[in-house]
Amino acid sequence: MHGQGNTLLPPPLLQRAKPPPRLRTFTGPHTGLLRSRSMQLNLLKAKIHRATVTHAELHYEGSCAIDGRLLDIAGIREYEQIHIYNVNNGARFVTYAIRGEDGSGVISVNGAAAHCASPGDLVIICAYAAMDEAEAAKYKPTCVYVDRTNALTHTNHSMPKQAA
Repeated sequence: MHGQGNTLLPPPLLQRAKPPPRLRTFTGPHTGLLRSRSMQLNLLKAKIHRATVTHAELHYEGSCAIDGRLLDIAGIREYEQIHIYNVNNGARFVTYAIRGEDGSGVISVNGAAAHCASPGDLVIICAYAAMDEAEAAKYKPTCVYVDRTNALTHTNHSMPKQAA
């Protein structure tokens, strides 16, 4: 405590140190808040939209086996972290991708995640990437669209605008 008796006085003001050069701050264009130039944003890197689950293997070690051709088209690497969103039951879970046989159409949800999906469920499989604001300004995700047999129908690098 500083001072006498029960009166609390603030400690002496410390001279504020300037941030290191790589952490220089600026005022954001829309918020008026201070932001760091080295801020990393997590953006959608790729998604496989409305794939059909072909297998749910509870006693497999874990992960999600995905048709290798779909992984290549989406740009998702084997062992990369993926988020899976189950359209049928609302479950959302995180696992990692393993490569299934090319052209097989396999989407096998394995291990504990098998409690979150059943064969026939529609899922959206997403991968995310960290990038700085400059990279994010020009980045477009890869969107892979499949039919009910998980055969490629088309790809896109933008999302349709949602109507109000």
